[in-house]
Amino acid sequence: MEHGRGTKLAMLKHKIARILEQAAKAAQVEGLLPQTALPEIPPEHPQNPEHGDYASSLPLRLAKVAKMNPMTIAQTIARFIGETEEIAKVSIAAPGFINFFLNDKWLSSQVAEILNKGEAYGELAVGKGSRVQIEFVSVNPTGPIHVGHGRGAVLGSTLANILKAAGYSVEREYYVNDAGNQMEAFYRSLYCRYLQALGIECEMPADGYQGFYPVALAQKLVSEKGNAFLNMPVEKAVREIGKLAIPRVVADIKSDLDLLGVEFDVWFSERTLFEKGQYDKAMALLRKGGHIEEREGAHWFVSTALGEDKDNVLVRSNGSPTYFASDVAYHYNKFLERKFDQVINIWGADHQGHVSRMRAVVGALGINPDRLKIIISQMVTLRRGETLIRVSKRTGELITLRELIEEVGPDACRFFFLSRSADSQMDFDLELAKKESADNPVYYVQYAHARIASIMRLAQEQHIDYSRGDVKLLTHGAELDLIRKMMLLPEIIELASQKLEPHHLPYFAQDLATSFHAFYKQCRVVSQDEDLTRARLKLVKAAQIVLAETLKLMGMNAPEKM
Repeated sequence: MEHGRGTKLAMLKHKIARILEQAAKAAQVEGLLPQTALPEIPPEHPQNPEHGDYASSLPLRLAKVAKMNPMTIAQTIARFIGETEEIAKVSIAAPGFINFFLNDKWLSSQVAEILNKGEAYGELAVGKGSRVQIEFVSVNPTGPIHVGHGRGAVLGSTLANILKAAGYSVEREYYVNDAGNQMEAFYRSLYCRYLQALGIECEMPADGYQGFYPVALAQKLVSEKGNAFLNMPVEKAVREIGKLAIPRVVADIKSDLDLLGVEFDVWFSERTLFEKGQYDKAMALLRKGGHIEEREGAHWFVSTALGEDKDNVLVRSNGSPTYFASDVAYHYNKFLERKFDQVINIWGADHQGHVSRMRAVVGALGINPDRLKIIISQMVTLRRGETLIRVSKRTGELITLRELIEEVGPDACRFFFLSRSADSQMDFDLELAKKESADNPVYYVQYAHARIASIMRLAQEQHIDYSRGDVKLLTHGAELDLIRKMMLLPEIIELASQKLEPHHLPYFAQDLATSFHAFYKQCRVVSQDEDLTRARLKLVKAAQIVLAETLKLMGMNAPEKM
């Protein structure tokens, strides 16, 4: 596997894995270990720094097959590990670990590596240009985005940034549900609100959209169009209002997402699946494969034949396609027409039951279901300290994303939404998000960057040229710990891209900020010692690059002052 454009630590983790493999094979050749296949076990970072920078549990994994004591295996493999510039020492530890300690001189040299890479530091080539589509948010265009959708928006946009940094070709897409029963109900609701705004009595449909948004939108239509829709047959008036409403609702959604720094490459219309024939092609392909049966006038996807618990309706007995049928056509379009190598859907918790049938139907279309990844974004609970917030004070309805952004700011929204794995329900504390103290992780991380910017301004004011700084002078424990932390960025990008888990970034950002604040307290950067000042300024500049890149991946600002 190809790794990284010169990102040494991503390479180092894999290099240590190769060193272990070569040592174990050498021991096998000497007859000291039995000839058995070696499991792939990537080295990990021990929780206790006293156990080294990396540790491998390979001896423990080999013990059962080899019928040997894991400590004996560890001693045997360690004997065959040669010297390298990166590794200062190799040791073994019970019950069967091999520990690697990095060379301090090599560590300090990595500051120059980061400075040379600049903003490209951390970028990898693991994706090899593979085409990935991420579809996220995709809220029905019937009103503003709410807080829960905001979480999916941040997960999707951050994941897109991570995958791009890992060398994938990424396309971000919003699927606009502008067809189907829900939209019909929305248009009828709008028509009713339009009549009411003109003083004409109208009873809202049973499946109508209540709330403030349709009322406000109808009032806008009255102010712009007057009674223009009154002289039309009802069905035509509903259609015309719908045509006017959709672009306005989508524009409002775009505007809210812009506030959060979330952008899309494609806004895909569900309606086009029917207009351009993808729906018909997808259904024909399923029929050809024997996956559709007709019962009682309805058309069913026979998913039980593929191991599902029940079959699923594609076309109702009245001839109207289900939401599931549209999704089948949409994935036909993604995989077989636009030919994405991998498709990632980020869905809300209410779509959990839709996952397995979607994977089943993708398989029925002749596509490997492993190419479809579905991330379920769990619910968000808003709090002010201990007080639970259920509805907006302004409208008495669900709190909109815009209201949340206006209160705590986009950076706090993004950081907090990312701070838990997607499959965990989360509490969002508005009071904490606004706190200007180290208790607030957003403030803590951004303050580290502002502090770095302040040091670099001081150096500039004092006309210090640190380009000739000698990084070999960086020997203090706090300096080396900061370098160790900075060098983890490529690994974090690799991990997050492989597991599709953006939440590793905010944890890394906090750890990096902690290491920087500790270094700042223990090591005076600009001092009477000119040589050490230049070396430390190089370190600070490298830390700025890594921290700014981490914030950028999360879609956050890297403030120069706070």
